[in-house]
Amino acid sequence: MDWPAPTDFVHGDPLPPPQDWTRPGLVMTFNLECPGCVSRGIPFLKRLHAEFGDAVHLLAVHTSHGHRKLPREDVEPTLKKFAQTYAKLPFPVALDLSGTLARHWHTEGTPHWLAFAPGGDLIRSVYGSQENAQTRLQYLLEEWTGRGAEDRA
Repeated sequence: MDWPAPTDFVHGDPLPPPQDWTRPGLVMTFNLECPGCVSRGIPFLKRLHAEFGDAVHLLAVHTSHGHRKLPREDVEPTLKKFAQTYAKLPFPVALDLSGTLARHWHTEGTPHWLAFAPGGDLIRSVYGSQENAQTRLQYLLEEWTGRGAEDRA
């Protein structure tokens, strides 16, 4: 699998590939030119981090798959500014400039969510950021962590 190299993590601490994970994790592929990613996907991932970040790995991977392929010098500064200053993201962000990671996992576009069990088995692949996709992912993380809606009340 093509996993982002440590130098491709442009915000936060690098994460090893899912096969090295001892806890479950959720990876969102996204692109800053994707309105659904910026307006729904990123805020949802931030909410998941606030609720479950201590129990699961969360990662956003900016991919060119399905979007314009831009050189790193055009993408990285904008992505860093977005992650650090604008969105103040509390989870790592990595680059998938070639789209290799997104293609490897057969993502349908952006945002696309990949849920991994500890040890790296892909257990769920969800495309989109609409309410139905968010609900399915929310329930999955509640199941993983044993935390339900009543725990957040």
